[in-house]
Amino acid sequence: MLKRRSEFEVKYYKFLSELKDEIISGRLKPGEFILPENTLSKEYDLSRVSIRKALAELVDEGLIEKIPGKGNRVSLPEETSKQTITLGWYSDSYEIEIIEEIIARFEQLNPFVKVDLQLFPGTDYVYTLTQLIERGQGPDVFMVSDLHFRQLAAINKLDVIEPYVPEHLQPDKDSYPKLFEMFTVNHETILTPFLFSPVIICYNKKMFSDAKIPQPYKLESWQDLLDSAKKCTKDEGGNELVQQYGFCFSASSNRFPVFMLQNGGKFFDETRSKSLLNSKENIEALSFCVDLMYENKVSPIFSHGSNHMAENLFMRERASMILTTYFFMNEFRDHKIKWDVMPAPKNKKNATILLGGSLGINNQSEMKESAKALINYMVSTEAQTTLKRNGCTIPMLRVVAEDNYLLQPGIHPENYNAFKEVIPYAYTTRDLHLTHSDIELLENELQFLWSNMEKPADACKRIEKLLNEKLNGVVQ
Repeated sequence: MLKRRSEFEVKYYKFLSELKDEIISGRLKPGEFILPENTLSKEYDLSRVSIRKALAELVDEGLIEKIPGKGNRVSLPEETSKQTITLGWYSDSYEIEIIEEIIARFEQLNPFVKVDLQLFPGTDYVYTLTQLIERGQGPDVFMVSDLHFRQLAAINKLDVIEPYVPEHLQPDKDSYPKLFEMFTVNHETILTPFLFSPVIICYNKKMFSDAKIPQPYKLESWQDLLDSAKKCTKDEGGNELVQQYGFCFSASSNRFPVFMLQNGGKFFDETRSKSLLNSKENIEALSFCVDLMYENKVSPIFSHGSNHMAENLFMRERASMILTTYFFMNEFRDHKIKWDVMPAPKNKKNATILLGGSLGINNQSEMKESAKALINYMVSTEAQTTLKRNGCTIPMLRVVAEDNYLLQPGIHPENYNAFKEVIPYAYTTRDLHLTHSDIELLENELQFLWSNMEKPADACKRIEKLLNEKLNGVVQ
């Protein structure tokens, strides 16, 4: 049985721990003097002898130095006195170079802390992360997308996260409430939002101009989308080979549901007690999607086998419009494409899907104060400005996200601020009441529809039955 600490030991180690955290987290900077010994003695209810003993320990660790006649000053750090914390990220992220720049600046501001960026495969990110954490080898801080959040919830692993949001952050004033809702459980936001993007239309300006589509470019309706796609689709050889498609989107769960939402469709009722997939609104929306491929032939068929085929075709200038995100637009920096963005067109109503990324703390981390310091910096004005200035990804801090002075030609599209227009009517996957297993079922079962092997009405009826059986615990 472990020995119980005496009252003196509790107070002594409380002082030692808090002062050490103040130094390592950067709240006390190198060169700053700490409070006088008599003040610390009164504040922590310890004798001056005990205070001196604790301070001597920190001198031995190289964290402070005693200056005769003046007091105790935080030392300039030596490599041996630095504390290393790890930051986990997924390897297929579009922001890795920017994150490395943010880390370098954080280390400058917090000289006692070194950050080790660890990249994990995107496909097995959640599995790798949880396995490492449960073995006591996980990163102290890690990135969690809204998809990862749903995966963690599905396997009951949200308890690997130490809930943390900086106290000063106010969703309504400092950011966007929907971003915080993505990472909330039982009315508690357990992760700190970091970046986000709505699903939006990206279009090739030259192709629109060549197709004589009148400016200003704006798609008000599905009919506008279809008309523009027809004008931009090219079959010049007359041999039924398409050189250029007018529109392209994937069968990903954060793409095709945009059309269902725009038509007033739903996957489930509000209490998630039954599926509503087999509705007139959903059948109409999926019919429109299928007709883009098979009847109107303005969208490629095979793109639905890959979540990134649309973006790849766009970069090769084989598609004039795609449904995509601000995340992927970071890929356009090295391409000479003349492009811009616009909100997706509405049908019965305006709607799109909102995606986000957040920062979490490992609940087993032994360096939680430094972990919090890193998160605090990553959502600071300086770090968020670095994120925006160097890429298209939208920072969570409203004052930075909406700062037009940070926009740079060659990096940001002319209509970058389109995100402000769509946020009020954006839905998260959470709003759709979809679990991770629901998404897997939908993507697997809708393959028959995308392959033109099943009518939309038949697909909706069949898959609604599967979803309801799943809700009722019927074993397949």
